[in-house]
Amino acid sequence: MKTKAFKAALPHTIPICIGFLFLGMSYGFLMRSKGFSFVYPMFMSLFIFAGSMEFVTVELLLSAFHPLHAFFLALMVNARHLFYGISMLEKYKNTGWKKPYLIYGMCDESFTVNCTVTPPPDVDRGWFMLFVTLLNQMYWVAGATMGALLGYVIHFDTTGIEFVMTALFVVMFFNQWEESKDHRPALIGLGCSLLCLLVFGSQGFILPAMALIILCFSIGRRYHKKEETP
Repeated sequence: MKTKAFKAALPHTIPICIGFLFLGMSYGFLMRSKGFSFVYPMFMSLFIFAGSMEFVTVELLLSAFHPLHAFFLALMVNARHLFYGISMLEKYKNTGWKKPYLIYGMCDESFTVNCTVTPPPDVDRGWFMLFVTLLNQMYWVAGATMGALLGYVIHFDTTGIEFVMTALFVVMFFNQWEESKDHRPALIGLGCSLLCLLVFGSQGFILPAMALIILCFSIGRRYHKKEETP
């Protein structure tokens, strides 16, 4: 059962592996350029496992300690996971002891695979999702650690390297756009985000945008149900 689930999950994570190794190494180089030991990115990627927040944490560690500021910043940066979690409640049912780790290890890429890919009939879905999540985290930890270790011997200007996370999300967006025939969800997300960006500014638009997107989807779902009702 485990072997079949691993073999089924691995091919779906290979593209993520390539991206995570590069992004993780970029993060490791950034941490090392700021004077941190390789131990920091290794354990931060293992226990935080939130790529965007890990890049932000670099500056938090170098500035004065403000716990409330750090808390709300982390909430804003990763607020999307609240909505990811709600949508995965049904899929995580009956996964037993795997459920806590599936919740902890869920990232954008793992969510995309576990939400959209249906494993073969003879593969246990719980084990499939576990291996997808575990493999993705291993890629990220390995990349961050290798980047930090290489940072001891390779030195270059890391200005702008944190933009790699933004680049990853853009690539994922276009990939989903090409694979989906219905572009309304993507357009709603873009429209709501742009509106909230203009109203609330770049520092405070994420939570309002998430709330507005959920509201639009809820209204659209009710309208769609009314159309289907004879």
